[in-house]
Amino acid sequence: MDQKPLSGIRLLLVEDDASSRLYMNKILERAGASVLNAGDGMEAIRIAQENPDIKIILMDIQLPLLDGYAATMKIREFMKDVVVIAQTAYGIQGEQDELLASTFDDYILKPILPQLLVEKISSYLPGK
Repeated sequence: MDQKPLSGIRLLLVEDDASSRLYMNKILERAGASVLNAGDGMEAIRIAQENPDIKIILMDIQLPLLDGYAATMKIREFMKDVVVIAQTAYGIQGEQDELLASTFDDYILKPILPQLLVEKISSYLPGK
């Protein structure tokens, strides 16, 4: 496997839990990604507006101020082609179907495994 499979990719990690955010940042940075962070839905929208070069957003579903669904819908208004992957602790089939039927491109279940996270993101990159 490529040592830095996410090299050159700018992504936005939206996660309100500090320890989860730190954990995922380590994984993503080791894989070569440039990571921007948001702790709530409103901050995610602001950062996305200020950084149009973001290619992928990892969006937690349960966030303060504005949940992941609403934040993603707002971001989709000005970033039509960004890939948004929902992060959720819920593995219920109905929720998975709801995530994919909404504005998300994909989802990943928590707890997040490092290799699975990098593989999922890599699958959306050109040439993969």
